[in-house]
Amino acid sequence: MYLNCKTFFSLRYGTMPAEMLIKKAAQLGITTLALTNINITSDAWEFVDLCRKHLIKPVLGVECRNQSTFCYLLLARDQEGWYHINRFLSDHQSREIPFPDRAPALPGTWAIYKWGTVPPALLLPHELLGVNPRDLNRLFRVDTLSIRHQLVIMHPVTFQDNDHYELHRVLRAIDQNILISQLEPHTTGTVHDQFVHPAKMVERFEQYPHIVSNTLRVLETCEVEMALQTPRNRKSFLGNVEEDRQLLRQLAYQGMEYRYGKDHAEASRRIEKELDIIAQQEFEAYFLITWDIIRYAQERQFFYVGRGSGANSIVAYCLKITDVDPIELNLFFERFLNPYRTSPPDFDIDFSWRDRDAIIRYVFDKYGDTHTALLGTVTTFQTNAIIREMGKVFGLPKKEIDQILENGFNIQLNEDHIQRKIQHFSGLMDQEKSFPNHLSIHAGGILISDAPIHQYCTTYLPPKGFSTAQLDMLQAERIGLYKFDILSQRGLGHIRDTIDIIRKNKQVDIDIHNVKAFTVDEKVKENLKKVNTIGCFYIESPGMRQLLQKLQCDNYLTLVAASSIIRPGVAQSGMMKQYIHSYRNPACVTYLHPVIEELLSDTFGIMVYQEDVIKVAHTYANMELADADSLRRAMAGKYRGTKDFEKIQERFFANCAQLGRPHEVSAEVWRQIASFANFSFSKAHSASFAVESYQSLYLKTYFPAEFMVAVINNFGGFYNRELYFRELKKTGVNIHPPCINNSDYPTNIKGQEVYVGLIHVEGLEQALAERILEERRQCGPYLHLEDFCSRISPGAEQLELLIRIGCFQFTGQTKKQLLWKSSLLVRQPGTAAVHNLSLFQPAAVNCALPELAYHQHEDAFDEIDLLGFPLASPFEVLNHDQSAYIPARDFHRYVNQPVTTLGYLVTTKTMRTVKGEPMCFGTFLDREGQFIDTVHFPDSLRQYPFQKGGFYILKGKAISEYNVITLEISQMKKIGYFEDKKF
Repeated sequence: MYLNCKTFFSLRYGTMPAEMLIKKAAQLGITTLALTNINITSDAWEFVDLCRKHLIKPVLGVECRNQSTFCYLLLARDQEGWYHINRFLSDHQSREIPFPDRAPALPGTWAIYKWGTVPPALLLPHELLGVNPRDLNRLFRVDTLSIRHQLVIMHPVTFQDNDHYELHRVLRAIDQNILISQLEPHTTGTVHDQFVHPAKMVERFEQYPHIVSNTLRVLETCEVEMALQTPRNRKSFLGNVEEDRQLLRQLAYQGMEYRYGKDHAEASRRIEKELDIIAQQEFEAYFLITWDIIRYAQERQFFYVGRGSGANSIVAYCLKITDVDPIELNLFFERFLNPYRTSPPDFDIDFSWRDRDAIIRYVFDKYGDTHTALLGTVTTFQTNAIIREMGKVFGLPKKEIDQILENGFNIQLNEDHIQRKIQHFSGLMDQEKSFPNHLSIHAGGILISDAPIHQYCTTYLPPKGFSTAQLDMLQAERIGLYKFDILSQRGLGHIRDTIDIIRKNKQVDIDIHNVKAFTVDEKVKENLKKVNTIGCFYIESPGMRQLLQKLQCDNYLTLVAASSIIRPGVAQSGMMKQYIHSYRNPACVTYLHPVIEELLSDTFGIMVYQEDVIKVAHTYANMELADADSLRRAMAGKYRGTKDFEKIQERFFANCAQLGRPHEVSAEVWRQIASFANFSFSKAHSASFAVESYQSLYLKTYFPAEFMVAVINNFGGFYNRELYFRELKKTGVNIHPPCINNSDYPTNIKGQEVYVGLIHVEGLEQALAERILEERRQCGPYLHLEDFCSRISPGAEQLELLIRIGCFQFTGQTKKQLLWKSSLLVRQPGTAAVHNLSLFQPAAVNCALPELAYHQHEDAFDEIDLLGFPLASPFEVLNHDQSAYIPARDFHRYVNQPVTTLGYLVTTKTMRTVKGEPMCFGTFLDREGQFIDTVHFPDSLRQYPFQKGGFYILKGKAISEYNVITLEISQMKKIGYFEDKKF
């Protein structure tokens, strides 16, 4: 009888999670339940799964609404009906067209209207009329027996109690962005839209038992047939599984020849082992689809990196899906795929942010919109956002909302019933973890289904322009749809653009996937050891640079380890400190057991990677590799507290006892595995990061200027663009301000000349910049200011920006002269610019200009204003006696002594101490361009807080740890460009 139930996936309308809806139904003895959320099907399969666990028959459908106007319910009688409901809903959502007044005759569906909206005589066989118990009086004098097969009970179930009905009203006001007092009744449910006991419902319809029986009959006709947890990804790449196997084998051995040469016994053995497991699991299509994406990227000369546990696979390495050699790093395939795994392998493929959409379009074109969709995700209400939205609907001024967010509720001192309501309702939402707000798009997941995607879900078309599933990852996996990860990364944009710039500027082509050559290149190794890594993926941050210095890192394996131990969990556990100490003092390392020494000598007895758990469990406890990987996943929390986990633990200790391992050693090994699990990191993932780091570092080593231009143009990295321009200056190029005749929209490099891109000019309109460049392309360089104004007709403010930033330096006139002259050339506001080609160019205006004073700081301050920083060194602009300060290169002479220095702020990182107090790490540049790393403990930070960017006089003690110097700041003072006061 309950064929109109909603969860909180009726966004900003319902208030119950599916689990609560079903538990309440089970408590009332309800045996059949229909889920009909409003224009969405996102939690349909969670609903089905939970219903089956509670022995309730699930029925799927949807409530179609045009904004707040109810149209009809659609119920699926079978899987075909569900498919047609999803197609119908997807079509209207994607095209953003309203639902028709009457539901189409979709195969395998029921359409249910509210009583009184459609005359019974006009109903078609698939159409029904729903009677709400509150509308029973409207049946007076109606011959319901004559239309008994067309009538059903339609009692909405939307919220769990009266309190949540009030929350529902708040959500409706949030959705409409109005005050709660402005809500109109037709936009909300009623307080009665809650569960009613089945017996009471039957009692209400005691005069109309035929309506009750017909409702039960309709529900009996509905059946969800689909089994869950059944693989539903595309099953074949070529259309035949056997052909897929032959192709995968052929490609693997072709790739082996490229990677290892024709005869390599170990590689061949591992390939055969992997192909057997892949065949057992029937995952050939997953490998081949990924390979095909990579092949297309290579054809388009798109740069990519394969990351994650896929690097454990030699087949993936031979197919060029990854550039990590699993033999070199002794990586276990079982970490990636083993006979116990039912889900497909998971490749993470990163592309440049510029190329990713082209890759996605290829996938959609290859497999068709019918079988392809981006994976969705659910954006949930966060506490601060809830409070802010509720404050608005209750009419609080922004200032009061800000005060609540900054200081919490002040109900004890101020008996404000509005604040009390907000606190109460936000608490109700916080109780239901992950209360959905709206749908979004997963960072990189794509679904490719064997059957049409609408067999399983609804899709919609977000602004991205690609069909997107109304499913998040967990829902998709519940029905057996597993994602392909096509990700984007700014770091790859650096590499891709560098290759293009080098080809254009130096006429050199680079095989960027020849990583093994990069790792043994002496110049690259030297740059790594000196941590000349600014702009390089994952190895440019202050923390990483310091770690590399402490490890004296100059090789691939050490960099792989560094990529893992830099992670927060490892660092906070003290393992990073222990690793550094052991690395610098290997003779002092004590191993728990000879087997542990044999397994973990490379990492000094410390489990650095997830793969180390597998190695230890496999060799020390004689567990099968597949069992060892199950242990790893269990320790990561997937089975904690379950009998499966207990069995794995029992097997570990039983095997250790059979092998005669000392119990106290086994207990300590288990303890270390357990403590490590909270922050474990895949070695394959670390290796993938290290590969990309080497690719970046190779380009920076041999083509530093081109590399830094690419970093600047991708607007991505750990630091702001000013530091990257400083790093670019170090390469010996000449950096020019933006120029209307030489600049492009991004920054460009021609030989040794670099022109800052127009994109960097704050306030310059993109449309104007593009018009300037297009006009120059079509009609040639601008001759002078008059020629420019004649051809472009810029507005006065935009022209002033161009003059102030130096775009007309080529004219030989000063900025002040150009600004004076521009007042004669700018068109009146509202005058349309008309470009007329002429045989004669406009003559330069020749007017007598007065002598205008010029100060050497003016250009720098214009650049600070319009670019955010001066192109010259800021220390050259600073009017302050800098001779008394100790440069960073001399800090080693003052270890454990006070140091006073002058630093230009680069970046800060705030953390909290064990007591919860804020502390900060700072990074500065000194006059010579060397880094100054500082630590500001809570007392110092409170007394001397940071005050945005600029110059700081720093006083503190020089602390050395493995020859890496950090200043512990005791005093700090910010100074301006013209300040010259004693510290």
